[in-house]
Amino acid sequence: MNPVVGVDGCPGGWIAVRWGRKLSHHVFRSFADVLAMDARVIAVDMPIGFPPQSGRLAEREARARLGARQSSVFSVPARAAVMCTDYRAACDANLLNSDPPKKVAKQIFHIFPKMREIDALLTPALQSRVYEVHPELAFWAMNGETPLPLPKKAKGRPHEPGLDLRRGLLQARGFPLALLPPATYRRAEVGADDLLDACACAWSARRIAGGRALRYPAQPPIDERGLRMEINA
Repeated sequence: MNPVVGVDGCPGGWIAVRWGRKLSHHVFRSFADVLAMDARVIAVDMPIGFPPQSGRLAEREARARLGARQSSVFSVPARAAVMCTDYRAACDANLLNSDPPKKVAKQIFHIFPKMREIDALLTPALQSRVYEVHPELAFWAMNGETPLPLPKKAKGRPHEPGLDLRRGLLQARGFPLALLPPATYRRAEVGADDLLDACACAWSARRIAGGRALRYPAQPPIDERGLRMEINA
């Protein structure tokens, strides 16, 4: 079984679930360490490729499928905004590169460092191995391409019924969740839902490796660095 890796950003860096003959999870401080893992496919929940104008077709197509869960997919700001390290400058850059003019949400600005980190490392050639995915789109695919009725968070806190629903979907769709080693991470390093999301990314990675994944859009546009702007599930 060719190993695959699912990756989600977390407060401590990157939480990676490696799914091969055995199941394991690891926290890495840098995405370069993730790239060094032995894996046929690395599927990461982080935008790859930034548009000149705010918003990508990939997010619009993903949101159209997620119903009440569509707010989990944020609109990717313009490349000029993502490259800003100052919040006010990022808002100004996005206002100039969006129609209608739109500032950058603080929540999105806080993950700009991770977005820039991936952008600095990835090349078009590496996209034969590293793919953008989204956990909620993965769960949608697991659920018979139907939006989930329960959120994974409510009022900013983990929503256990929603998390249980997602755990059940992973197990029902072939992910050996029961074999996942216990996690002893501090909440300041890995959030309650981060490891679960990385498992969903690993499930998508296995589908990508097997040629069974869905891709949105089907014909992805290319950004100025030659990177495909797509979300896979």
